[in-house]
Amino acid sequence: MITEAELLDLMGDLESDRVERTVGITDTTKFREAICAFSNDFPDHKLPGFLLLGVHDKSGTASGLEATDRLLRDLAGLRQDGEILPTPALEVYKITLSDGSGDVVVVEVHPSDIPPVRSRGRIWIRVGPRKGVANETEERILTEKRAALARSFDARPCADAGIDDLALDLFLNTYRKEAIAADVLAENHRTTEEQLASLRFFHLERESPTHAGLLLFGLDARSYLPGAYVQYLKVDGPELSDEILVDREFSGDLLTLVRELDTLVEGTLERRPLEGTALRERLVWDFPPKAVRELLLNAIVHRSYESNSPVRFYRFSDRIEIQNPGGLYGDARPENFPRANDYRNPVLAEALKVLGYVNRFGRGVIDAQTALKENGSDEAQFEFLPTFVGVTIPKHPSL
Repeated sequence: MITEAELLDLMGDLESDRVERTVGITDTTKFREAICAFSNDFPDHKLPGFLLLGVHDKSGTASGLEATDRLLRDLAGLRQDGEILPTPALEVYKITLSDGSGDVVVVEVHPSDIPPVRSRGRIWIRVGPRKGVANETEERILTEKRAALARSFDARPCADAGIDDLALDLFLNTYRKEAIAADVLAENHRTTEEQLASLRFFHLERESPTHAGLLLFGLDARSYLPGAYVQYLKVDGPELSDEILVDREFSGDLLTLVRELDTLVEGTLERRPLEGTALRERLVWDFPPKAVRELLLNAIVHRSYESNSPVRFYRFSDRIEIQNPGGLYGDARPENFPRANDYRNPVLAEALKVLGYVNRFGRGVIDAQTALKENGSDEAQFEFLPTFVGVTIPKHPSL
């Protein structure tokens, strides 16, 4: 957080490529583009960029803005609404100028560790006074800026794998159309490897797909990541020792795996009538599909793919249990869960958002609990151990 004196210096430095000023407070598209450009840090300042609301662009003077709490919340929400990927690191706060000329809202954006960052499928950069969409050369520079070994496991290269291990048609004909704006695609002269690398699915120097690339588009991801599957059991009773009615494994590329699990959830859960008023009956689910789906996706995204264990999805007569290998990650702790969130696999989380499986980052558990409450079910219960996270979804008490 900067001081008022530092803010005044930024307001007056009209030539800086680390500052964008605006008097408008509603143009979220413009704000996202600015955040994206500062996240990419194309000039390589390795310093934050600043979007200043309530400042005249040409004069650098305050506009007399009166910043509301709602404005601050809306700006902070741009971080996790899924329109800027990967998720930017930013702070939002207001500074009330001591000369009485009004408030300035500061959006302080830190450079991304894994550029390029996109806003609605376009890579925005800032060089001097210019802000625009990166051309092919500029995109390549941003891709090469990324560390040889990214911090997260899913962004690291799988040294033993090659481009032939990927189903490239799945990337080119399905994912790419959702991730990259149509006009950018129309002008695209990049190689397939370069396009994959730009989205963190390929490492150009190693000539290897990343673990995320293998999981999303791999012809046989389990050859390299043996635990990359979901084990499903349906048990005829409340104990694992009871008769197992169904025993299946779901594997393959992540797009296919998620679709098949969606089909399983929608096709096997049951909705039954309860006695309601004298005029109508109320229908309730034994397990609401939205809750099961959200918690299952949560396990797939947050699990450790360095483990050889699968995600376990067990349906008993009175409950569903889901376990994913790997404990809570990063800033997430039992005492702040699910309010605080951190991503062990940010590239996978971004991909599922692009494909429409995730609506908003950090909301899956909250949405699942809401669906359970609306169904009249008890809340899901979580268990946190160093080696796994488990969740138990209770069956509706009247079924």
